[in-house]
Amino acid sequence: MTIERKFIDNSIIKLKISRYLQKELVRAGFSRVDIQKTPVLTRITVYVLSPGKVIGRAGSTINTLTETIRTKFSVENPQINVMEVENKMLEPMLVARDIAEKFERGLNARKVIQNALRIIIENGALGAEIIASGKLAAKGARGKTIRKSIGYIPKAGNVTELVREAAATSYPKYGAIGVKVRIVPPGTIFPDRELKPIEIPKSILNA
Repeated sequence: MTIERKFIDNSIIKLKISRYLQKELVRAGFSRVDIQKTPVLTRITVYVLSPGKVIGRAGSTINTLTETIRTKFSVENPQINVMEVENKMLEPMLVARDIAEKFERGLNARKVIQNALRIIIENGALGAEIIASGKLAAKGARGKTIRKSIGYIPKAGNVTELVREAAATSYPKYGAIGVKVRIVPPGTIFPDRELKPIEIPKSILNA
């Protein structure tokens, strides 16, 4: 196996593990997962709102997850660490799900997005972008896209790895809506620029 092929396979396995944990840990408030492979073990750090639901009684749940990852994804010596989310408004997956739920309740899409952006920035983010695509209007209306951003969100280069990103899908009665959220967390340092304090536009403040 070539080095390039090995890198590709590792990336695919990491994606599959992430999707598996996302599905299994919805009730625990799954936010994201960080996977680091070392010569001795594969360290899997899971960020959730409720760590207790991941660990389970006497460690039963986390033991089951560990064994499944070892056998289903052929990962040698996996070790799962559980971290509690410090601020859910700085976690793209949790923000995207919250927005998706509000769409399903019929709330105004533009106001929901603007309000979410305001709260994200007020919680210290250096930049945020929310994109919603699909049936955002009443029955019979054509699908459209709403894209709102504030602060600095890099779109190219290695610095994009500093941006947290996640997506969720909403299923209101008129049709599916895809929600994508990007957030630059507080304290992020970009080597090519110095970020200035963010001034929230009045249109977002008044949402």
